[in-house]
Amino acid sequence: MTVRAAPVGTVTNRVVVVRASITLRPVTDDDEAFLLELYASTRDDVAGSPLTEADKAQFIAMQCRAQRTDYETRFPEAEHSIVVVDGVSAGRIWIDRRDDEIRLLDVSLLPGDRNSGVGGVLLDRLIAEATAAGTPLRHSVLTENEAALRFYRRRGFEVIEDFGMYVLMEFRPNLTHD
Repeated sequence: MTVRAAPVGTVTNRVVVVRASITLRPVTDDDEAFLLELYASTRDDVAGSPLTEADKAQFIAMQCRAQRTDYETRFPEAEHSIVVVDGVSAGRIWIDRRDDEIRLLDVSLLPGDRNSGVGGVLLDRLIAEATAAGTPLRHSVLTENEAALRFYRRRGFEVIEDFGMYVLMEFRPNLTHD
């Protein structure tokens, strides 16, 4: 398990963590265990299910493989990267860049790195890239994930399509945002 000392912006023993080095590196075969741990950390729905622990682990592994296969099939040129915070693997980001859009397929952070500003830095970098390219930045968000919907709306994303379980959100660089 990967553990970080404290999220950026928190106070630990009267020391404020004010900045972090946030870099990306390509996913390698050596990252499989980390990616499974990360994926499992996003599946609270499974954690509370009546399945046995062995069945939960098997289900999570199957869902993780299915997601990866889906993204690799539908977005074969996408960039799949590990998010590294202060030298420690903290999450992943999967981005597909096309002439007509930048699609944020997935961004996930370990629980200790959520709500720490890391996700905002990553998204702000993509917004700057989309703005420079003059192309929309799009991302699908689970409709029941109110925190994520608020997060993207605060950064100027709007819902452009509703698929029931998910909404497609878009940042259009030609609009002025607060």
